[in-house]
Amino acid sequence: MKETKKYCFKLFSLLILLSTISIYAIAQKQKVWVDADTGNETDDIYALARLLAEPSIEVVGVSSAHFNNADLIAFEKWNQYNTKNINTVQISQQLNEDLLKVMGRLSIAHPLGADRQMGRAWGGKEPRTSDAAKAIIAEVKRVGKNEKLVVITLGALTNIASVIALDTSIAKHIVCYALGAKYNVNKGYWNKSEFNIRNDLNAFDYLLDNASVDLVIMPIDVALPYRFKRDALYKKLRSNVPIEQMLKQRWEETNPQDTIRTLWDLALVQAFLQPRYAVVKEVLTPLENTQRLIKIYSEINVQKMEDDFFQALTSIYNK
Repeated sequence: MKETKKYCFKLFSLLILLSTISIYAIAQKQKVWVDADTGNETDDIYALARLLAEPSIEVVGVSSAHFNNADLIAFEKWNQYNTKNINTVQISQQLNEDLLKVMGRLSIAHPLGADRQMGRAWGGKEPRTSDAAKAIIAEVKRVGKNEKLVVITLGALTNIASVIALDTSIAKHIVCYALGAKYNVNKGYWNKSEFNIRNDLNAFDYLLDNASVDLVIMPIDVALPYRFKRDALYKKLRSNVPIEQMLKQRWEETNPQDTIRTLWDLALVQAFLQPRYAVVKEVLTPLENTQRLIKIYSEINVQKMEDDFFQALTSIYNK
């Protein structure tokens, strides 16, 4: 009888230990905040869907980014949108909310971001206060003293740069992954003439100049080969899975004429989630900025990353 009680006590203790370990493991998931100019083109919702399908991380927020650019005042249309009185951050915000609703994840924070760049057209470091900036600051302050919040930016860097400008003390608790700029890996030089960077060059320069900011950048020339064929993609997206139909609809609405398209934002997200399929190297910042080492992705395994994307959708959204 004593042996039985002893055995039961040990078994009970083991179960408590395993439960504690399990709870601790869940608590230790990397917290990720995504800042997306979702209204701009096709790829953002693919990136968001992939992140939200990943069980190894905890997405704690999805904020909206503007995609203001010179074409908005020169042309009547931007993709499928009329440019008259266009509010780009609001378009991104609506799509973020639609996506979270389709995926049953509206409980995730989804605040509105800044509606324009930092500073002014001629430069400047003045931050843009927004609901997104306030929410990110609050989230960073909730992480442990030895932890960092990963912020993945898929568009202009306005929101994350404003966060750090508003409260410089939290920079050490953030790792910023960004898609933007170009980098010649062989010759070792930068080119800032790229859509995301042009939409807020002030923010990019601010982050590069701040030695406290931990930056990991996916240059667009590295992401370029991550191209999907439209017809092959459509065949894989199932008609009975709402999020997959939303992915198809987004391509049809925004880039119906493209039979092949680079999914830029998804390339960054896949490289972050599956580091074995990407090469990271340290490089110097551009010569005009504070000289320091930051990280870039210099190479990606396109086929492995594409396979992983579809496997993730199938395993998580298997209905």
